[in-house]
Amino acid sequence: MQNRHEALWDDCLSLIRNNVTEQQFKTWFAPIVFESFSEDSRTVLVQVPSPYVYEYLEQYYVGLLSKVLTRCFGEHTKLTYRIVTDKAHKLTQVVEGDPAGTIEAPQPTTRGNKAPTTLDAVAPQDLNPQLDIHKTFNSFIEGDSNKLPRTVGLSIAEHPGKTTFNPFFVFGPSGCGKTHLINAIGVRCKEMYPHKRVLYVSARLFQVQFTDAVRQNTTNDFINFYQTIDVLIVDDIQEWANSPKTLDTFFHIFNHLFRNGKQIILASDRPPVDLQGMKDRLLTRFSCGLIAELEKPNVQLCIDILNAKCRRDGLKIPADVIQFIAETANGSVRDLEGVVNSLMAYSIVYNSGIDMRLAERVIKRAVKVDNHPLTIDDILEKVCGHYNVSQQQVFSRSRKRDYVVVRQVSMYLAQKYTKMPASRIGQLIGNRDHSTVIHSCATVEQRLKCDKSFVEELNSIENSFKLK
Repeated sequence: MQNRHEALWDDCLSLIRNNVTEQQFKTWFAPIVFESFSEDSRTVLVQVPSPYVYEYLEQYYVGLLSKVLTRCFGEHTKLTYRIVTDKAHKLTQVVEGDPAGTIEAPQPTTRGNKAPTTLDAVAPQDLNPQLDIHKTFNSFIEGDSNKLPRTVGLSIAEHPGKTTFNPFFVFGPSGCGKTHLINAIGVRCKEMYPHKRVLYVSARLFQVQFTDAVRQNTTNDFINFYQTIDVLIVDDIQEWANSPKTLDTFFHIFNHLFRNGKQIILASDRPPVDLQGMKDRLLTRFSCGLIAELEKPNVQLCIDILNAKCRRDGLKIPADVIQFIAETANGSVRDLEGVVNSLMAYSIVYNSGIDMRLAERVIKRAVKVDNHPLTIDDILEKVCGHYNVSQQQVFSRSRKRDYVVVRQVSMYLAQKYTKMPASRIGQLIGNRDHSTVIHSCATVEQRLKCDKSFVEELNSIENSFKLK
C-alpha cells in the first residue's frame, strides 16, 4: 500500500515539474520527502528540510500543491508537513498545510505556475497580504517603550496614506516587537478597508523575488506589481545594505507609491542615519515621514505581556515566576514567549507544576542571561571617574582636550558594550549627532593601534566594569 502511495506522490511531482521552472522544482520540491498517506483522514505527510522551505511553499505554491494532490490522491486531500527544525539534534515539528482547493487542470509549461517575481495584478480580495493574523493591536501590549509607535501605527491603519506619517519608519533592537506592530497595522487596515491592496514582505523575500525576476527577464512585471500596492509593509530593510540593484529598484517603487499617496511602512534594527551602504537619496525618503523607535520593554511591560499570554492561552503561572522571567529575559518579547513555551513543555513531559525551580532551569537553557547589563550612565561614571572629570564637563560644548578624550572614550565603549545605535549614543552623551560618535570611535580605534599607555587605560576602565 505504501508503494502505491509513493507512486501517487511521484505523480504529484511530475505534475508540479510541468508547471514550474526546473530551477524552482530543484529548489523547492525536490527536497520534499514523502512519508505517508492516511486513508482515514485523507492526509499526506511529507518532510521538508527547514521552516523557510515550508513557509515559502505555503506562501507561493499552496494553490499548485492543492491541485496536484486532489488530482492524484482525490478530493478533500490535506497536506501536513514534518519540518526539520534542528538537523543536528534531529528535532522536527508537524504542521498542517492550508486546505486543498478545487482541482483545475494543470496548465502547460509555457503558461505554468509563475514564479513569485511575476506577480499578476489580481483583485484585492484575491491578493494574499502575507500578514500574520495573530499579530494584532489587541495582542500588542502597550507600555512606555512602545506607546508612540503603537499610537501612530493605529492612526495609519485607520487612515492609510492620509496622514503625515508616510513613510512610517520603525526601528529598534531584535525582539522589541517591530514585526508585531507592522503586522498589526496591516491586519487592522485590511479589516477596515478590504478593497485595499495590503502586502507584508520581508526584505529578504523581496530580494529573492527581485533576483528571480532578473534571472527570468521579468523585472518590469515585478516592479509593476509592487506599484499597484496600496499599503506596502517591508520588514528588516537593513538586509538591503550593499545591495545596490535591489535598492535602486525599490527606490523607483517607493517614488511611485509615495507620489500616488500610497502608504509605506518600513522596519529596521537601526535608524536611517545608521543604515550603511544605502544612498542618501533613499535615506532622505525614509526620513521624510515619521521615524519611531521601539525600545526594549521594561520589566513592567514584560510582566504585562506574560500575563496577557497566560490569559490568552489559558496558562497558570505563579506571579513570582512571571516576575522572575520578566527580570531575566533581557527585554526580548521572543525570549519571553520562548521561556513560557519551554515551561509548558517541561511541565507536561515531567508532569510537574510550574514553579521557580523549573523556571530557573528553563531560563538557563533558553536565555543568555546578563545579570549586569551596562548602561550609558554606568560607562560615563567609570570613564569620568578614571579621568577625574564631571559628566557636565563632558556634555559641554568645550573642546578642551581632556573633555574631548573622555567624550570619545565614552562613545567608543558605549558602542562596544551596548546595542544602541550611534544616533542614540550621541543623544545620551552631550546630544551629539551620529557622525560625532562614528568619528570618536574611529579616533579611539586608531589610537589603540599605536599608544600602549592608552591601551592600558582602556583595559583599566573595562576591568572596572567587571567589578560592577
